[in-house]
Amino acid sequence: MSDDLLCLVARFGIASIFFLSGRTKVEGFLTLTPGTYELFRTEYALPLLSPWLAAHLAAYAEHLFPLLLVLGLMTRLSALALLGMTLVIEVFVYPDAWPTHLTWAGLLLLLVARGAGAFSLDHLLKVR
Repeated sequence: MSDDLLCLVARFGIASIFFLSGRTKVEGFLTLTPGTYELFRTEYALPLLSPWLAAHLAAYAEHLFPLLLVLGLMTRLSALALLGMTLVIEVFVYPDAWPTHLTWAGLLLLLVARGAGAFSLDHLLKVR
């Protein structure tokens, strides 16, 4: 399997995980649900960030960065952002879910290291 195809599969695979998670936090286009605010007040409580801000940042990131990954645009930056999000989830929210988070990190690290591959806007626009 070529690296280009591997990167395409990695981009679509990890993008689907984060995008579908983002869709559970909103209704309509990007209106956060009351349940999302409640989750960030209780189960997803993060140090140093208000639940309101954390909920918005997470929901928007889970929509924007997967979309960029699917397009293969700003791939390394998007993968790095989602890798940071994965680290926050692992450390502060679900530390026992490390096998899942390690799988996500593996896909994201591939994209950070290799970029989007030939089947991407990054390649078309000659973005390194």
